[in-house]
Amino acid sequence: MAEAAPEAHDPYAVLRDPDYRWFIASMGLVTLGLQMQGVVVGWQVYARTGDPLALGLVGLSEAFPFLGVALFGGHAADRLNRLRLCMAATLSLAACSALLGLFTWSSRSGPLATAVAPIYGIIFLTGIVRAFYRPANVALGTDLLPKALYASGSTWRVSVFHTGMVIGPAIGGLVYAWRGPVAAHALVMVLLLTGFLGLLPVRYQPKPPPPREGSLFASLGEGLRFAFSQRLLLGAISLDLFAVLFGGAVAVLPVFAKEVLRTGPQGLGALRAAPAVGSVLMGLTLAHRQPMRRAGRTLLLCVAGFGAATVGFALSHSFVLSLLLLAVSGAMDNVSVVLRATLLQTLTPEHMLGRVSSVNQVFIGSSNEIGAFESGLAARLLGVVPSVIFGGCMTLGVVGVTAWKVPELRRLKKILE
Repeated sequence: MAEAAPEAHDPYAVLRDPDYRWFIASMGLVTLGLQMQGVVVGWQVYARTGDPLALGLVGLSEAFPFLGVALFGGHAADRLNRLRLCMAATLSLAACSALLGLFTWSSRSGPLATAVAPIYGIIFLTGIVRAFYRPANVALGTDLLPKALYASGSTWRVSVFHTGMVIGPAIGGLVYAWRGPVAAHALVMVLLLTGFLGLLPVRYQPKPPPPREGSLFASLGEGLRFAFSQRLLLGAISLDLFAVLFGGAVAVLPVFAKEVLRTGPQGLGALRAAPAVGSVLMGLTLAHRQPMRRAGRTLLLCVAGFGAATVGFALSHSFVLSLLLLAVSGAMDNVSVVLRATLLQTLTPEHMLGRVSSVNQVFIGSSNEIGAFESGLAARLLGVVPSVIFGGCMTLGVVGVTAWKVPELRRLKKILE
């Protein structure tokens, strides 16, 4: 008897689900707003202080509360209605954006014209909200899809996320240069409120949570134990953690834009958007391909490519070449994010998705902000160019150590087999 032909890959299956379309549209708007906010706050703080370490402190002021609350956010995502939790968090992010706009407007002149402490305080609140939004968002996106579509859903979710990262920084830089930071913060607030409205049509029937056994801290410990017992997942998380921690140059892009490449906020927006452009292009490529047959090796090679592109960016004095290298780094990063997200969804029981997602976010979500602090501190101690070269080389070293210590990740083939 002849062997049955494999089913044709349908890259648009998840987009035919109206609830998932509303979900990723809302997520895209939230991402768009927060990426705009990142550019505006970064340029605003650097304009007020002229200190690259101040840029790192922006990231640190968001990372500390995120780290302190993230596991509780994951517990909430497993015990409460995930859709309602996402909606409440989105409204809270809009309120934080409104506070940033209000402070910026009130400090246009006078003794507060160079103050940055209130900005750090509002970003601190944003970190707390993100700790509840992220695990609920990941778990909700998983609940809306059948298991067979996890990989496709992850690919589209990452692509929409990075599309927001493409458009957000560019719009943020343009609006900042054209109308100033107050108008930019107001636009961010409008986008976040629209993201909240995008969640209203989503039809979601939450499954009853399992009976609570033990205390809150026992529940948190269960999520931690599960995450650390999965060597494949832990290896992928660790690889991404250290790559972002050492290899990212995003936090010091205002310094590169102003002092190395000699461009203004418009150029900063383009630099911030370039990694996401590469990521979106890679995401569209992945969406139209069959699942990877040598996923582990591809993951390791792409993280190494991310580190090499970071070193090349640090050495570049050409604006066009810098944009290209940042785009390459984004394309490499996309593969890592998609594979890690698919592993998490596939290996984690449904009732633990919130807690395990929060563990993932403690490592990955906070690594962006802690990496921003590391970049700012290293830039002050070593100089901005040597610090980014050092970070890229450290990323290459992490790839080698991970490939050696987690051989099952190196041998990983198709995830959903």
